[in-house]
Amino acid sequence: MQNNYVVATIKPWNIKEFQSLKGRLSGKWHLITSKEELSVERLEQLNPRYVFFPHWSWIVPSEILERWECVCFHMADVPYGRGGSPLQNLIVHGHKKTKLSALRMVNELDAGPVYRKVPMSLEGSASDIFHRMAPLTFQLIGDIAKNEPSPQEQEGDVVVFKRRTPKQSLLPKSGDASSLYDHIRMLDAETYPKAFLEWGKVRLTFDEARLDVDNGQLTARVKFESNE
Repeated sequence: MQNNYVVATIKPWNIKEFQSLKGRLSGKWHLITSKEELSVERLEQLNPRYVFFPHWSWIVPSEILERWECVCFHMADVPYGRGGSPLQNLIVHGHKKTKLSALRMVNELDAGPVYRKVPMSLEGSASDIFHRMAPLTFQLIGDIAKNEPSPQEQEGDVVVFKRRTPKQSLLPKSGDASSLYDHIRMLDAETYPKAFLEWGKVRLTFDEARLDVDNGQLTARVKFESNE
């Protein structure tokens, strides 16, 4: 019986979660953390039942999608919110909660059938949210590996998000304390371009935002960096 599994991820919170859980997961588990490692040759050696992609930044080749059952995890209640930067786009659109969807990967981005969805909160910084998402993701991974459910086609109207660019991290010129808080917190995670302002030859970056809802006061840490 085939019991090899691959987890392909590049984010530290997922790597940490994998390392803490792999001894408790049934079967043989293998971790891939770079684009170069994810090759047909490598997967042929491992012969996995599933290849799980908790957070991957590259298009997976069609040859891999067609030969192995590949599962991605998308922070939106698909078909609403397909596409890039789901966390930031959900917060920009005013959402306070969402669903983490486990999808069979197909050549069209985030369009595959759904194994399962679980609710999750969008409160706190991006780092808070990603660290909250990691154990939920591996709960789904464990469930899929154990039960091998048949994914069901998505239902509803398709809404596609555009991937945000680093330039969009610039703080907006207008808005209240709540909207500025959301802008700072949604970018506050490792490997993400933080909220910033340009001030002459200096770039000011913002993180660790706190909002006092009662009096509408916003506080944040500011770092000065040369932009020359």
